[in-house]
Amino acid sequence: MSAMDEFPVAIVGAGPIGLAAAANLAERGVPFRVYEAGIEVGTNIRDWGHVHIFTAWEQSVDPASCRLLEASGWTLPEGSVLPTGADLCERYLAPLAGLPMLARYIETDARVVAITRRGIDKVASKGRTERLFALRITDRAGRERVVHSRAVIDASGTWHNPSPLGGSGIEALGEVAVRGHLAYGMPDVLGKDRPRYAGNRVTVVGAGYSAINVLLDLVQLNASEPTWVVRGSNMQRIYGGGEADELAARGKLRTHLRSLVERGRINLVTGFSTDAVTETKGGLVLTGEADGRTMSLSPVDEIIVATGQRPDLVMTRELRLELDPSLESAKALGPMIDPNIHSCGSVNPHGHRETSHPEAGFYTIGIKSYGRAPTFLLLTGYEQARSVAAALAGDLAAADDVHLLLPNTGVCATVSQEVGCGGGTAPAKADACCMVDAIAADAGDNGRGVSA
Repeated sequence: MSAMDEFPVAIVGAGPIGLAAAANLAERGVPFRVYEAGIEVGTNIRDWGHVHIFTAWEQSVDPASCRLLEASGWTLPEGSVLPTGADLCERYLAPLAGLPMLARYIETDARVVAITRRGIDKVASKGRTERLFALRITDRAGRERVVHSRAVIDASGTWHNPSPLGGSGIEALGEVAVRGHLAYGMPDVLGKDRPRYAGNRVTVVGAGYSAINVLLDLVQLNASEPTWVVRGSNMQRIYGGGEADELAARGKLRTHLRSLVERGRINLVTGFSTDAVTETKGGLVLTGEADGRTMSLSPVDEIIVATGQRPDLVMTRELRLELDPSLESAKALGPMIDPNIHSCGSVNPHGHRETSHPEAGFYTIGIKSYGRAPTFLLLTGYEQARSVAAALAGDLAAADDVHLLLPNTGVCATVSQEVGCGGGTAPAKADACCMVDAIAADAGDNGRGVSA
C-alpha cells in the first residue's frame, strides 16, 4: 500500500449519488469523506421537495445503500409509489446518512470551492499522479481550510448553477436588474411561494420537466393562463412519447401538459429565443428572436426561468479535465446523451472509465457528468457510483462489469426520421433505442440495455 492509500477518497456532495458512492466505498472498506455545502444531506433536492419524481421508489434508490439500510432494520417504502423530493430526503437519504458507517465521515456546511494537486498547478506534469489532491473548503462563516485525499469523486450536481434566461446561453439584457421578479428552477407555486404567483400574470421559460411541473401548478393555482415560452419548434420532442414512454408518470405528465395547451389553458410561444427583459409600467416584457425577426411578448408580473442547469467548472479549474465541447459533460458521455441527436432518455452502459479524466483519480458522476444534457436519471448515477467505487477498491473486473437498463421516453418511436431523433426509430429487432444507437451496436459498441 502506498502512502497515498492511507488518505481517504473525497466525495463532493451528499445527494443521492454522493451518498451512493459513500455506501459503495463503505461496503468495500475504502476510507472516504463526504463534503456537503448545505447544512444537511440532500440540500439540492430539498429545494424542490414539493415535486413528485416520475421514478417509483424501487427505481430511485441505490442497491448498496439499501443493503446497508436494511441491515439496520430499514425497509423500502412501497416500491411502486412515486416519492416527492422531500420523501426521498426524509425516508431514504437522512436514514442512510445516519448509519454509523457513514455518519462519522459526512461533513455538512463544508463547501468545496477549489480542487488542485498539492503543491503544483495545472501546468506541472512531473510526478503529478504521486501528488495528493488538495481541496479548499469554506463554511458559512467564511472559515477556510484545506484537506487532502488520494482520489476525488465529484457528485456536486448542477442545481445551484441555473442556466440564464438569455437564449444565447448568457444572461439576457436586463436580467440582473429585474432579478427580484425572476425565479429559477421550480418554485413551490402551490405552497410557500403561492402569494407570489396567485392572481399574477406569469411566464415560464424552458422546455424540460422543471418547466412542465411549474406550468401544471400554475394552471391549478390561477384562473388566468400562464404563458409558456420555448426556444424550439418541434413540440413532439417536448411532449414526449405519451403511452410509449416506459415511465408511465413521465408520459402522463407531458400528455397532460399537451392537453392543457390544446385546450387554451396555457399560452404557448414556440421558436422564441430571449435577448432582453425590460421592466415597464405594464410589467416585464421579454424581447427576442422568433422566425428570424425581433418581437416582444405581452407584459407579465413574474417570470420563472426553467432553462436547466449547467456544471460549475470554477471549482475544478486547476485540474486536467476532458469535457465534451458542447455539453460540458464527461467527454465520453457526450455522443451518448447529446440532445441534438437523442431524445430517447437512454444511454449506453458506462462506469468509471467514461466518468474519469486525464487527471488520474478524479471522477465526475451524477447529473454533473451529463453537463448540460437534460436526460439524467438516478439509476444512471447509482451505476456510475458502483463502478467508480469498485475501481478505487482495485476491483477492475467488477468496475468494468457495467449494466444499465433505462426506461425509454418513447420519443424515438413517435417522431419521424426527418426530425432527427437519433436518426429515427431503430429496426424492430435491434436492441437499441434509435437508429444512431443501432448503428453503434452494429459497429461493436453496446446498445441500450446491453452490459458493457
